[in-house]
Amino acid sequence: MQNQDPAVQETLDRIHSQVTNNPVVLYMKGTPQMPSCGFSSRASQALADTGEKFAFVNVLADAMIFEHLPKYQDWPTFPQLYIDGELQGGCDITLELAEAGELKEMMAAANAKFAEKKA
Repeated sequence: MQNQDPAVQETLDRIHSQVTNNPVVLYMKGTPQMPSCGFSSRASQALADTGEKFAFVNVLADAMIFEHLPKYQDWPTFPQLYIDGELQGGCDITLELAEAGELKEMMAAANAKFAEKKA
C-alpha cells in the first residue's frame, strides 16, 4: 500500500509491529475485563480459558486502528485474532479452534517460539 496518507501508513506499520512483536494478539472492542461487544467478550474469554498469555488492543480506544485494521489483512470485522503473526479470524473461528482443542496448542507454540527468540 503505497502513495497513501502518511498517518494511514504509520497506523498500518504500528499494526504490523503489534502483530509481529506479540505471539498472540487480539484486536477487540473493549478489554478482556470490560469487553464492549459480545463477540469480543466470547473471543477474549476463549483465549483466557487456555491459560496462555495474550496481548490485546482495544480498537475503540484508537480510531486509526479501528478504521484501518480491516485493511491490514482484508478482514472487515472485530475481533481479529493473530497468532504467530498470522490472522486466524474472528470470534467464530476462535471459538471453533477452542472447541477443537487447537487454540491452546497454537497459543502455547507461539508463546514458546517467541520466548526462544527473546532468549
